Amino acid sequence: MHPSLITSLGYVRVAAASPRLQPADVEGNVNSILSLCERAQERGSDVIVLPELCITGYTCGDLFRQNDLLSAALNGLERIRRWTTGRRPLVAVGLPLVVASRLYNVAALVHDGHVKAIVPKVFLPSTQEFYDFRWFTSGAQATSESVVVGHASVPFGTNILLASEEDSHCIIGAEICEDLWSVQPPSGPLTRAGATLILNLSASNEVVGKAAYRRSLVAMQSARTYTVYAYASAGPWESTTDTVFSGHCMIAECGEMLVESERLRLGEVLVVADVDLRRCVSERLNGTSFSQEPGEPSARVFPINLHRSLKSDVQRVITPHPFLPARAEDRTLRCEEIVNIQATALAVRLQRAGAERCVLGLSGGLDSTLAAIACLRACDLLERSHNTVLAVTMPGFGTSKRTLANALHLAEHMGFETREISVNASVAQHFVDIAHDPNDHSVVYENAQARERTQILMDLANKHRGIVIGTGDLSELTLGWSTYNADHMSMYNVNGGVPKTLVRHLVQWYAAERCEGALRKALLDILDTPISPELLPLDEKGITTQQTEDVLGPFVLHDFFLYHLIRLHEPVRTVGILASLVFDGTYTVAQILAWLEVFVTRFTSQQFKRSCMPDTVKIGSVALSPRADWRMPSDASVSVWLNELAALKADLAD
Repeated sequence: MHPSLITSLGYVRVAAASPRLQPADVEGNVNSILSLCERAQERGSDVIVLPELCITGYTCGDLFRQNDLLSAALNGLERIRRWTTGRRPLVAVGLPLVVASRLYNVAALVHDGHVKAIVPKVFLPSTQEFYDFRWFTSGAQATSESVVVGHASVPFGTNILLASEEDSHCIIGAEICEDLWSVQPPSGPLTRAGATLILNLSASNEVVGKAAYRRSLVAMQSARTYTVYAYASAGPWESTTDTVFSGHCMIAECGEMLVESERLRLGEVLVVADVDLRRCVSERLNGTSFSQEPGEPSARVFPINLHRSLKSDVQRVITPHPFLPARAEDRTLRCEEIVNIQATALAVRLQRAGAERCVLGLSGGLDSTLAAIACLRACDLLERSHNTVLAVTMPGFGTSKRTLANALHLAEHMGFETREISVNASVAQHFVDIAHDPNDHSVVYENAQARERTQILMDLANKHRGIVIGTGDLSELTLGWSTYNADHMSMYNVNGGVPKTLVRHLVQWYAAERCEGALRKALLDILDTPISPELLPLDEKGITTQQTEDVLGPFVLHDFFLYHLIRLHEPVRTVGILASLVFDGTYTVAQILAWLEVFVTRFTSQQFKRSCMPDTVKIGSVALSPRADWRMPSDASVSVWLNELAALKADLAD
């Protein structure tokens, strides 16, 4: 893919680096800093953050009172300033600096031959192994708003932001180490003033258990403030007289850890990530708490001409399965939690409705299988017999022997009461009543079967004082893949918050971890069965000719589109480019964009079904209930998305 298209994603490439240094060896430290900056620049970094006091070393102790060291630190900053001349990256570097006869621990933000700002540390730890108050003054006590560095007057203070002239979403602030650990970090007011990228220059020593707490602080602050939080800590080449530093470097985005370094490595540390500052703004627009925060009138905003690098790749993890945790242990915990949420919601609904039975249409497909698992767990929670569940199989004109057998086996081995009721005769009579030719396999032919099945389930629920359990998943709700007032309707839907790719994974997990023997065999065969509504006649071999993904497109793509378009609110152009990168080699660009067009068209046109969807439990960060997460008019236009998609197709064709 052409670099201009990848660059058009608007990512800012941020590097967090920890150099190899020695306390008080300013010349050697600056050499290491510039070497790391060269490496970061070669990787296309636009912003580089380095540790606290890295020009001198954090562990200099009373040497901070030596004029020679302080003068050397300024000379070191001058070398870094000269290095940035004509280069692209903004460099945030730490040093001690005298301002108005007081010594401050500061971050210098340097770009293109200019020191753009000096930000002092506010909270100075002076307990146990830390003695910052012995040497430094808190930035909260600073009265000067500028300081002369070299021959230039530079903005000085804790309320400074640098705003990119190229990208209105890129507004940069800084804080230093302990500032993050305080009750009200300076990054809070900076964020309220518009900062989307916070740089933390740190020197956090390593003791048992501290890394996990530090990691949670960084992730949580980025989540609370809707920012990218780039954190660079001093490494093990600081003095080890009484403590050791680990070179812990992290970059988090809106609570998500994008990249993190190994700790306690003796070499230099450099981590790089492409960050999406547009996402920070989008999350703020969708988070009502941020809009209620007071502004920060005291903030001083200075322009910076920060040109993004031309990028030939994307340096952030873009998973093809955004609803599935990456780590196996996390996936297991997630599956257990999801089924527990479904079952708890259903158990409460059964109790409150005074329902004696769960009436479940069991098709031998993935969705009704997951619903069966939730019903089983709900019975256990309520300490009811499993035959509380009335599982109804309703073979029609397109039902295969395989799916019917799997449905019956599933019900039997789960201990459900089972009914098999063919819809063929009643649907044939209905065709006579409405004068429909049964050889006309149009949507009438298909939907009549679906509506007859729903009528059976509803009437059985009335007869047995039960409720009909809905099985339609989140992906089907997104695409409107249901027959209006048929499988679209139920008395409580347990699957409406679960996307199709996650449905498959949940059934796989249940088969592998929670059952054995004949039940596991039935589940594995269900997993191996192509997804189909089975509404059209079988072929001469008794095999279904109707496969859902042939009509809609692959669910793995649609779930990717769902997450990026609806959860992250990304532009359709961005979604198309990312999908083309992630699924390269699996689908062609033309296929991906064609299915993306199907997605946006169906998502918009099928809102009328979601507007009157039954109650369904929310499972994750994406939900489409009109009573909770998603409100849109049923007659909205899709033209904006289609226009952007057409422009992307034209660009990719060039």
